[in-house]
Amino acid sequence: MIKKAAYYKNNILQAALFSSCLFFFSCENDQKTIDEWTGKRELVEEAKNVESYLSQNGTLKAKLVAPTMIRFQGDTIYTEFPKKLHVDFYNTLAKRESWLDARYGKYFENLNKVLLRDSVVVINIKGDTLQTSELWWDQNSKKFYTDKEVRIAQKTKHIYGGKGMVADQDLSNVEIKYPTGNVLMNNSELPTQ
Repeated sequence: MIKKAAYYKNNILQAALFSSCLFFFSCENDQKTIDEWTGKRELVEEAKNVESYLSQNGTLKAKLVAPTMIRFQGDTIYTEFPKKLHVDFYNTLAKRESWLDARYGKYFENLNKVLLRDSVVVINIKGDTLQTSELWWDQNSKKFYTDKEVRIAQKTKHIYGGKGMVADQDLSNVEIKYPTGNVLMNNSELPTQ
């Protein structure tokens, strides 16, 4: 009886060892399959006919309208507006103070900045107009800036041409870094000696 028990125990042990060896050898995958399962992937979300609102601390700051929005989630999270976009900006009283149009936009979520390209136009409620080929909007500072050529037309003065610019979101304060064109101003705005 003891010999039979030892015999069965030995056979069970051998069967378990043999099965585990088969198990380990059968789990081998080729490198292509492993790469498909473990490789980095960028998640993509797409939306059509988008209307989005931006608020900070419960206050409406901007409204965006775009025909197409594509959001990419990878190492860097960003959203593209490849066809065109329109944004209305609001002051602290929720009244529209300016708006912009561009043919392309890219929003970097971690930076709270938007890159606008291709026929960028910003207009405020006074009718002051800013035109450029590329413009950055910093949501935190509420400023526009660029190092590209700009054209600004205001009711009181016309600035044709300049390279590099920083401006408030409502175009109330505009600083041209390198003016290159004609600047027409009222006599009251000229410096006195």
